[in-house]
Amino acid sequence: MKNQVQLITYVDRLTAGGFSDLKALVDGPLKGVIGGVHPLPFFDPIDGADAGFDPIDHTLVDRRLGDWNDVRALSASVDIMADMIVNHVSANSPAFRDFLDKGEASGFADMFLTFGKVFPNGASEDDLLAIYRPRPGFPFTKMTFGDGSKRLIWTTFTPQQIDIDVFSQHGAAYLDAILNRFKQGGVTAIRLDAAGYAIKKPGTSSFMIPETYAFLGELADKARSLGMEVLVEIHSYYRDQIDIARKVDRVYDFALPPLVLHALFTGEAGPLAEWLKISPRNAITVLDTHDGIGVIDVGAATDGRPGLLPPAALDALVETMHERSGGESRQATGAAASNLDLYQVNCTYYDALGKRDGEYLIARALQFFAPGIPQVYYVGLLGGVNDMDLLARTKVGRDINRHYYTPAEVTAALEKAVVRRLFELARFRNTHPAFGGDFAVEQPSASRLVLSWTQGDEQASLDVDFKSATASITHRGAGGEGHFVVG
Repeated sequence: MKNQVQLITYVDRLTAGGFSDLKALVDGPLKGVIGGVHPLPFFDPIDGADAGFDPIDHTLVDRRLGDWNDVRALSASVDIMADMIVNHVSANSPAFRDFLDKGEASGFADMFLTFGKVFPNGASEDDLLAIYRPRPGFPFTKMTFGDGSKRLIWTTFTPQQIDIDVFSQHGAAYLDAILNRFKQGGVTAIRLDAAGYAIKKPGTSSFMIPETYAFLGELADKARSLGMEVLVEIHSYYRDQIDIARKVDRVYDFALPPLVLHALFTGEAGPLAEWLKISPRNAITVLDTHDGIGVIDVGAATDGRPGLLPPAALDALVETMHERSGGESRQATGAAASNLDLYQVNCTYYDALGKRDGEYLIARALQFFAPGIPQVYYVGLLGGVNDMDLLARTKVGRDINRHYYTPAEVTAALEKAVVRRLFELARFRNTHPAFGGDFAVEQPSASRLVLSWTQGDEQASLDVDFKSATASITHRGAGGEGHFVVG
C-alpha cells in the first residue's frame, strides 16, 4: 500500500454512477490527492440490508456499478482495496436459501452455523453470557425451514446476515473463491470485515479468541501468496488492538478519532499524546468511516482495565458531539434511529466539530501526521454535513453520514475553501519524503503537541495548540524550507 492518503467510498454515493465515473474523479480533481481507493462493498447487491455488507454473490460486481473490467481499469490509476466479508453472507444467497429449503439434505448444510452445531452438548447460562456481541441480545435468529421445523441460526449482526462456518468445506471454498476473484480483478489489498467474529467456540466470547488469530493468520498467508496485503477491521480495547497489530499486516487506528475530538473539545493534549507514543505503526488512520465515530476503542476494558479516557471524559465527549452537531447526532444514535451498535455515535466528523473549518483542518493534519497511512472517507473528503433527509427516510442512524452526492454537489464541494485546504494538506502528506522516516511526538505543555517526521535531512513537523485551536506545519529538505498555518 502506498504511503499516501487513501480514499474510502461507496462508488455510487460519491459519483451517482459506477466505477468509470470514479476513475474519472480519480484521474481528474482527485489526482495527487489520493494514492489508493477502498471502494466499499461493490458486490451484488450494493443496496441490501446493510449497504453492501450482506452480499448475495461476493464474486460478482453489482452491474449498476460496472463489472470486473471496470475495477481493473481503476486499478491502473490507483491501488485498490476491497472488502472480504469473512463472517457472513446474505440471507438471500442461493446457498442459504437452499439450506433453508432442504435442511440437512442441502449440499450447503455444512456452510452455516446452527445453535446445535456450535453447542452440540447444549449451552449453559455462562456459555451464552460469555458470547461477545456489539449489539444487544444474543446472536441467534429463529428461522423456519422448508419442512416446517424451526432452528436457531447464528447471526452476529442482523437476521439478514447469516454467519458461515469458515472451516466447513463449502465455507472454505467460498473464501478461496473470493480471494481468487480479487486477484483477477486487480485488487492489491483486502480488508477482512467483521473478522473478529469469524470463529465460534463454546465456553468463550467467540470474539478474537486464539483460534481466530490462527484463522486470520492462515487467511492472510493465502492473500499474501496472491500478492494482496491484509487489513483487519476490529473495534476493541486499545491494549488488545496493540496486540492484534503485532499479528497482522495492518489494523485501523480507531482510537484516534475520539482522542482528536477530546483534545479539540477540552484543550487537553495529554491523552492523545500518550496514545501516539504507543499506537500501532502499521495502522490505517481514520477520523471517519461508513460507520459511526467509535468510543469503545478509548474506553475501559470489560475486565475493568482503564481506558485512554476515563468514563466522565467519555461521557463529556459524546455530549459535546451532540451539542456541536445541534442535536443531529443524538437523533441518529442509539435505538432512536434503529442503530443498535453499542459503541458508536453517528455524525459526520465535520458536524461533530460544529462545522468549524479551522478545527476540522487541524484534525485532518493530526491524522496525516499520526503514525500509519491515512484514509479519508468520501463525505469527510468533501467537508460533508449530516444528511438528515436520508436519516428521516431510512430511520437508519449510520445513513446520516452516507450521503448520495450528485455531480453538481461534488463540483460545488470541490470549490469550498475547507476542501481546497484539505487537498493541499493531502498533497503535502503524499509528496514530502519525511513521512517515510521516523516519527516522534512531544508535549511541550498541557495543551500543546508537536508531531515530527524525519528522514535524513528531510523533516516535517506539526505544532498544535489545542487551547487556542491553532496549528502550523514547518518543513525542510532538498526542496527548501517552508512554514504554513493549518486552518
